[in-house]
Amino acid sequence: MPNYTRIAFLYVAIGATLWGIIGFFVKELAEYGYTPLQIVYLRATSAFLLFLFWILIQHPALLKIKLTDTWYFFGTGVLSVSFFNWCYFTTIQTSSLAIAAILLYTAPAFVLLISVFVFKERLTRQKVFALSVTFLGCILVSGLFSSQLGLSMKSLWIGLGAGFGYSLYSIFGKLAGKKYETLTISFYTFLFAVIALFPISDISSAEMNMFDTSVMLNIIGLGLFPTVLAYWFYTQGLKQLEASKAAIVSTVEPVVATIMGLVLYNESISFIQTFGILLVLGAVLFIQERKPKTVETITSTH
Repeated sequence: MPNYTRIAFLYVAIGATLWGIIGFFVKELAEYGYTPLQIVYLRATSAFLLFLFWILIQHPALLKIKLTDTWYFFGTGVLSVSFFNWCYFTTIQTSSLAIAAILLYTAPAFVLLISVFVFKERLTRQKVFALSVTFLGCILVSGLFSSQLGLSMKSLWIGLGAGFGYSLYSIFGKLAGKKYETLTISFYTFLFAVIALFPISDISSAEMNMFDTSVMLNIIGLGLFPTVLAYWFYTQGLKQLEASKAAIVSTVEPVVATIMGLVLYNESISFIQTFGILLVLGAVLFIQERKPKTVETITSTH
């Protein structure tokens, strides 16, 4: 496998790993009374400001885009980031965290199917097998088999909406990556997310204690590690990797979240969950092409 492909896999894996630690910052901010939607808004705002600072320091010209291309960032920022977060938190409230996580990780299936039509990617047996294994792994990691869980049709459709919205970042991000740099995509993604989330976050009515040192550090950490750096690494890797493969690799996120819960919060982990973690990691390794001649290049960046 060519070095640039290995690096692309690594970048996507790093991005997903950083996404996996988001629970730490969410738990900390929730302790101060912020609602899930307000935390999403704070995340988007912090990321927007950090990306703006990064671009102004490094290369201000990256802020230039064509007005006709704003639909890319409407897709990543509103249809993906804002929409899937709303669906995800709504599913958590109406069902359970386990079910919400399972439905969120239907995203690779949506990416795989959409990529066949949008990017003309081949629907290979390797991809279908890896997708099946990762989905099974996510179910096992979620602990579904150890709980008595009910699910209404409304929760099911909203939960699937989370998976669909989550998948759209890979699709729109891939399209935008053919014309714009990673920093540009990330900046406008969160600009559109901030605009979309502000009127529904009810942030103005919250008891604002953001100037508390601990709160401020958590907001900055939330914007920097599982957001700015995570999206930069993921989008950078997405430029040189098929969207369907990137989505499968990104399923290391719930694995990281589970391990973090075990290490930091003394959450128990069963044999079945351990087996699920191994399935996800094994599928990520399996999906990587071993021979250079079989690598499919689908973007103009190669």
